[in-house]
Formats: sequence, C-alpha cells, structure tokens
Amino acid sequence: MSSSAPAPEWATDIPDLAGGSTVPAHTRIERWLIDLIGRGDLVAGDRLPPEGQLAALLGVSRMTLRQALASLESVGTVVRKPRRTGGTFVDKPKILCDLTGLAGFTEQMRRANVRAGARLVSAVTRPASRAVAAGLSIERGAPVHEVIRIRTARREPLALERAYFPGDTFPDLLSRRLTGSLYALLTKAYGQTPATAEESLEAVTATADEAALLSIERQAPLMQIERTAYTAAGLAVEYARDLFRPDRVRISLRTGISV
Repeated sequence: MSSSAPAPEWATDIPDLAGGSTVPAHTRIERWLIDLIGRGDLVAGDRLPPEGQLAALLGVSRMTLRQALASLESVGTVVRKPRRTGGTFVDKPKILCDLTGLAGFTEQMRRANVRAGARLVSAVTRPASRAVAAGLSIERGAPVHEVIRIRTARREPLALERAYFPGDTFPDLLSRRLTGSLYALLTKAYGQTPATAEESLEAVTATADEAALLSIERQAPLMQIERTAYTAAGLAVEYARDLFRPDRVRISLRTGISV
C-alpha cells in the first residue's frame, strides 16, 4: 500500500498536528488512536496502514509517528510485527491488576471490571518444604495444603496460582469449595482474615508444565509474585507463588510518599 492510497474508513477526525498546542504531536497521535480503539472503530487484530501512508495522512514525519507507536506498544495497545507479512496491529487490551492493599485475584479483576474465573489443577496435603515452612513460619515437614489453580478472565488463562495453607490452622480446607475466593473462605469458614502481606516480584520464564497450563510458549516471560499473607494478629495464613502473563496483565501499585 503506497502513501497515496485512500485513507481507511476509520481515519476520521484526524487531529490537527500543525501546531498551536503545547501537547507534542506524538502524544496527540496516541490519544487519537486510543480514542478510536475506545469507540470500537479499531478492534483487536486490526492492522494499521504502513508507516509511510499513516505519517502522510497525519502530516507528520515517520520519526514522530514511530514515537507514538512505540509508546502505545510499551503499554500493550498495539503490537508491531516484523517481516513482509508484519505491520502494526491493534492488540488485545491488557487487564490491570491492582496490587494496592491485600487483594486476591478475584478482587483484582473486580477492580478491572472483569469477571474472574478459576480452574482447580490440584489440591493435596503434603509436608512443607524449606521455602514453604519459612514462608509460613512453621516447622519443615509440617502438613500444608497445596492448592494450584489457573485463574482466568475473558475466557483466557492469566495466572497460575500455587498457594500453601498451614494444615493445623485449616484442617479440613481441601473438603471445601476451592474455585472461589480463598481469602473469603478463610474469613467465613475459619475466622482468619488476611490483613497484610509481604510480597516480592521477580521476572521468570515458563517451564514446560507452566506453559501448557497457561497456553503460552515454553520459556515465555512470566511475572512471579511471591507472597506471605498474615492476619491482623500476625498469623501467617498463606504462602503463595503466583505466575502472571505479562502479555495479558499489567501490574500496578499505588504508594504514598514520605518527605
């Protein structure tokens, strides 16, 4: 497609980028494309015109256009694919996971206005490993319940949860329904409400088993969140290692600033 090709049907209300604004041209291009996606004029999978044509349509240099596209790609709005059959495509919107406060996956999806789902992979009682024992402040070898679940949203697997709960505190946990909010279950069934948590984030790659469960390629990047949750009294009630797909999820956290 040449730069003289007709403009696509969705290319209406092209922003005036000639000047007269303190907002940079590339930022105005970003806002224009985001607005088109928000209105449904552009949807996931749509291919944008080649850079030369789109830059000519907007009356800007390719460098300015590329700056706008690079910014949109960095937040997952578009994806650029190389080679002859490539181009710039509208990507599926990432789901925002807000880790502010102690929010389980169900609450995180509620904040993102998305319905959460869960598929139980396994639920067994086993002796605590060294890492799990340290996380829960119990003796190594003490009984813990391991609950592994795939968490979904929009019918897509987003995260693999591997959570451990002290067997002495929750003796019959595995006999209960384990596909809903586990934090709500700990509160309602046992009176142990998770109130605070220590969490750490680390970039990892998917093993073959993890890739199969999450429908991704082996060695694909994942974001691991390691967490110990405590009640207000300081009792460790959960140790978990959650793996999130960074291609489908964006992690956010709000903090205060002390001066």
